[in-house]
Amino acid sequence: MGALAVGAGVLLMATWLSGWQRLVESQIFYPEKQIHYTPRDMGLAYEDVWFESAGGVRLHGWFVPAAVGRTVLLFCHGNAGNVGDRVDNIMRLNRIGISVFIFDYRGYGNSRGRPSEEGLYRDVEAACNVAQARAKQEKARLVIFGRSLGGVAAVHVAARNHCAGLILESTFTHLGAMARIHFPMPLPEQWLSSRFNARKKISAVRAPILFFHGDQDDIVPLALGRRLFMAAPEPKEFVTLEGAGHNDTYLIGEDAYFAKFRAFCEGLPL
Repeated sequence: MGALAVGAGVLLMATWLSGWQRLVESQIFYPEKQIHYTPRDMGLAYEDVWFESAGGVRLHGWFVPAAVGRTVLLFCHGNAGNVGDRVDNIMRLNRIGISVFIFDYRGYGNSRGRPSEEGLYRDVEAACNVAQARAKQEKARLVIFGRSLGGVAAVHVAARNHCAGLILESTFTHLGAMARIHFPMPLPEQWLSSRFNARKKISAVRAPILFFHGDQDDIVPLALGRRLFMAAPEPKEFVTLEGAGHNDTYLIGEDAYFAKFRAFCEGLPL
């Protein structure tokens, strides 16, 4: 009877943890399946790229070559929408000589599967393999870029793979810190501190890191970005974008933002 009770308790706990994980991830990922815009709408040539993630999940991305320049940027977007919502940003990066490989995580856009934290990591690893091959083909440097949740993915893959540089924008330390800000109670922070944890991994990055963060960001406050910066190894630089929120960084930063972006990339070794 005692063994049965223990077994039932373990099963109950496993069921509860599984449900808790699904609840957490349902509040993190906001995928959009329909792609409303492509680079062609911005007058850009591009290539559809199909590749496989772990478990045979088929993913989709775009390679958008720049006419000049020797940088391939692996673009890890945030938690909502899909690649189609980033075409304006891609166009502006192209203008400064950066070729962009952007992809959708599982469950987003044309990518198959269902979003999850583990899936996010497996997908960015697969995307990095594609980007590395393209950079080698183009005789270009590989720079990894992540915005918001995409920054967590970018840290994960940069800590495990060679790249010339890493750019993080509006990125947080871990999910527990986000919970503390938006749900100021002790338990959520304790339960979630191990989830989407960029701070734990960033010390393993062996490339220069450039941080951008808006001082009016009410989703990922500036203080969280600075905490991640403090945990990062040298060489590193933190750029505060005055007046910028969470989703308008490059629009508010304008020319100065892109000048810094370009100078950082071009200053990295090939």
